[in-house]
Amino acid sequence: MMSQQINIALVGLGFGAEFIPIYQKHPHAHMYAICQRTESKLNAIGDQYGIAVRYSSFDELLKDPKVDAVHINSPIPNHAEQTLKALRAGKHVACTVPMATSVADCLEIVRAVKETGKQYMMMETVVYAREFLFVKELYEKGELGKIQFLKASHQQDMEGWPDYWPGLPPMHYATHCVGPVAGLLRLEAEYVSCFGSGTIREDLASIHQSPFAVESAHIKFKDSDLSAQVYRSLFDTARQYRESFEVYGSEKSFEWPLIEGEQPVIHSAKKPENEIPERVPTPDYAHYLPEEIREFTGHGVYDSDETHLSFVQGGGHGGSHPHLAHEFISALLEGREPFPNAIQSANWTSVGILAHESALKGGEIVQIPDFNEVYKGRVIHL
Repeated sequence: MMSQQINIALVGLGFGAEFIPIYQKHPHAHMYAICQRTESKLNAIGDQYGIAVRYSSFDELLKDPKVDAVHINSPIPNHAEQTLKALRAGKHVACTVPMATSVADCLEIVRAVKETGKQYMMMETVVYAREFLFVKELYEKGELGKIQFLKASHQQDMEGWPDYWPGLPPMHYATHCVGPVAGLLRLEAEYVSCFGSGTIREDLASIHQSPFAVESAHIKFKDSDLSAQVYRSLFDTARQYRESFEVYGSEKSFEWPLIEGEQPVIHSAKKPENEIPERVPTPDYAHYLPEEIREFTGHGVYDSDETHLSFVQGGGHGGSHPHLAHEFISALLEGREPFPNAIQSANWTSVGILAHESALKGGEIVQIPDFNEVYKGRVIHL
């Protein structure tokens, strides 16, 4: 059992700054240090929130023995390298999505978690968003009946985002739609088949040699009769931001609204009229949290004049941020694995990476590595 205060170091202060006031108010977290390469921004954020310990070097941060855990919010290409360095420096790791950009790096992170005994959590927002928690509650109460099919999408216009986004294969950032379809029943993806559709303009396609405007995949789950469909688009596809999750059960089904701001729909098989749809409000789940941080399911740093693109387009990630922080802190205090743990995070991330490979091969089925076997120390060759 660790001490009742976890010293957190936050790395990356763009979107990452959203978590500072959450950790500062969490009863078992100490917002100990921040890290940002740009010193002017580092000092501005440090001054704003009264954080004295500041690092412009990630490597120097890891030498600080007072740091218990790092929460990484740096650009996607840095996730795997920084995660591995932190684990091997004896720090627990929470990292924004995705875990890595290659299956090899996912394998290496799972090995590092096993070797170091430290915890890893991928901070997947959707599996702590109020909509997901609502469906999870319906399922656990038995109201959905037998789950028959799952579907999710993530469509977003990435024009104007940082320089590592242009031309990115859609499925390389797929955890927002893979996470909920796998996470509801804690399923493990076994293999995937994916098709690319349409094309993006040549200046974007040439960056990653990825021509597709949309990628749509079917996932088969291991030791289950279930499969799921997920689809993604990033450029040159007209669609309001939509990060959807749908579940079809024998008794009730949940469908995400088509337009932001509308209520989701429940279809019920047992009504006299049979399958009459009903729009339902999605409740908030702040009561799952310590009282000190419940306010953050409804607002955050970027509700002020300082606005981050993830909030303009993403609607605040469904109130998930305090739930994510609380799960990470609670797991460390209780000496257990967080959800999603390293194995689950690797599985979800690899589905997207390998789905893109499948699309390049015309929909060929691609097996997902068994990360449980990797964790047990067995060698897997890619």
